[in-house]
Amino acid sequence: MEHSIETVYFLENPEKNIVKFATGTQLRYEDIIKEVFGVASINDLQMMIQYNKSFQNSICNSHGISEKKITLDKIIRIASKVDMLLLKKQLMDQERLSMGEYLNETTPITCPFDHMIKLQEGIFQWDDHDFSYNSVNSGA
Repeated sequence: MEHSIETVYFLENPEKNIVKFATGTQLRYEDIIKEVFGVASINDLQMMIQYNKSFQNSICNSHGISEKKITLDKIIRIASKVDMLLLKKQLMDQERLSMGEYLNETTPITCPFDHMIKLQEGIFQWDDHDFSYNSVNSGA
């Protein structure tokens, strides 16, 4: 049976200034939603969007939108290649702090997800030399 390719999601709680990345499996079976938003499930998150005024205001301010334009995809969406560059910087900063070294482009980081992932722009594969995900050509 063929291994399915995990989709990577970008989660943002602008009220608490938290940004996390998670796979679809992590969203379903781990406490990522609770860790980022403080609620047990995505259903609870919908209620939080609807009734928590300070949370609504933080989303509006973060995205420059009105309250009527708030949707779940403003805070949970499929990650993009640009988002993955942010993740790479976060991982490099963490590695630098743990090693007490200056940050540079060759600071090695381990593959944060599966070697093959799905992002907004398509399928990406981990490159051990570049320490990043690169697009996979879909042509056979």
